[in-house]
Amino acid sequence: MNAVTPAKAGRREWIGLVVLCLPALLTTMDLTLLFMAVPKLTADLDPTSSQLLWASDIYGFLIAGFLITMGGLGERIGRRKLLLIGAVFFGVASVLTAEANSPEMLIAARALLGISAATLAPSTLSLLRVMFRDEKESTTAVTIWTTSFMVGGIVGPIAGGLLLDHFWWGAPFLLAVPVMVLLLIAGPLLLPEYKDPAGGRIDLLSLGMSLAAILPAVYGIKELARDGFEIWPALSLVIGLAFGVAFVLRQRGLSVPLMDITLFSRAAFSVSVGTLLLTTGLMMGIQYLLATYMQVVLGMSPAEAGLWQLPVIIPGIIAAIVGTGVSQKIGTPPVLIAGLLVGSVGFGVLTQIDGNSGTALVVVSSAIMFIGLAPVMALGIGTIVQAAPVERAGAASALASTTNELGGAVGIALVGSLATAVYGATLDDNLPSGVTGAAHEAARSSVSEAAAVAGELPGRVGGQLSGAAHDAFAHGMEIASFVSIGVLLAMAALVAVLLRRALPAPSAQPEPEPVGITEESVPTGAQN
Repeated sequence: MNAVTPAKAGRREWIGLVVLCLPALLTTMDLTLLFMAVPKLTADLDPTSSQLLWASDIYGFLIAGFLITMGGLGERIGRRKLLLIGAVFFGVASVLTAEANSPEMLIAARALLGISAATLAPSTLSLLRVMFRDEKESTTAVTIWTTSFMVGGIVGPIAGGLLLDHFWWGAPFLLAVPVMVLLLIAGPLLLPEYKDPAGGRIDLLSLGMSLAAILPAVYGIKELARDGFEIWPALSLVIGLAFGVAFVLRQRGLSVPLMDITLFSRAAFSVSVGTLLLTTGLMMGIQYLLATYMQVVLGMSPAEAGLWQLPVIIPGIIAAIVGTGVSQKIGTPPVLIAGLLVGSVGFGVLTQIDGNSGTALVVVSSAIMFIGLAPVMALGIGTIVQAAPVERAGAASALASTTNELGGAVGIALVGSLATAVYGATLDDNLPSGVTGAAHEAARSSVSEAAAVAGELPGRVGGQLSGAAHDAFAHGMEIASFVSIGVLLAMAALVAVLLRRALPAPSAQPEPEPVGITEESVPTGAQN
């Protein structure tokens, strides 16, 4: 049956798009809020470096772990209903995060927040596919939706920084509460309901296996990077990999898998997923380090550090919008290649950083990175869906959302662990005499702890420790930047070789059928 000519979206749909952008904005905003809160949080809760990384990581890991499951649940009970349920729990989890009084409670609250957030992304993206059936309008809507993630990167540091200047470290997390209330009020009025009564059963064993693969593996990687080879982290890594293999084998044998593994047999799809995963990971990982550098090394207040994000993120958003428009004329691969190369230049500038570098180097390098990589991230979801067969577009969308969220979590874990390992080793080699025992152990755990220790030592020794810690932290960022350059150049080469063949320029493609919901594809449960 031929596809029904898609109807143009009306005012209700475009206003509904704004409502759907709120959860997307909140998920990124909530992650950047933690970056800004690290110095105050460290002073108040006294977490170890491992606990601090877990507090950052667990949120993104559980979003990624539950995304596809929640997407399937949304098909069963209704996408709008799941979105509103998730909004309630996200608001409650935000309050629990803000009121955490120990590192363990913070990690647990962030875990609950991650599970709650996993209900938001698949619901919003899938509702967009129902609301915007015209191909060009759908592309515009997805670009705006994706850009809202970057807007969260602006709002989070600025609003969070202003609150951190006047209140305790948990206050910024309460910003989610009024936003979720607005979503709960506007959602039923503006968003359609959509559910598929024939949706497959959720495989709880696959869900457990996916979490058993992700969490132990990342824990092992983090600990091995920080402390070198030890038996328990190595065993944790092996266990995670074993569960990962078992997960893949189980998905291949299921008629309705939790994750459609067969999509990865297409080289273009795998390259697209890898590009989005690594780009998001590198940007989130380096942003985590830069937030700490600006506050601890440069001595900025949280609000100052947040305001300095404006000349970084605003050009990136403009580049994302322009890049999306250009990609519709010359094709997506050339834009991705150019973006990856420009991003590598930004990391190259950051390799010149040291403990005495000023604000200009940080802002210029970050702006170049973001101008290059923001279009790559904005086009990432569409590229993944475009690289998949038409009949698997739904599964590809779920995997694209998962890749985006997992990329941020893995980036913070791996880039943070690499920088932490280099920081500790460098500080050991340049530790001032007189800093021993507990002071030494505390100082090498993080640059924030080193600042606290330096303040308790005699003037000259404290100053020497502070300078050594700043240089060590900058050296960790330098090494992370060199590694990032290699990754980006490798991805640019793969896109040039593999993706350009699979995704030719628009002028070389046959005229596509109208994209929309066909008469056969609209389930009986869909309603406005």
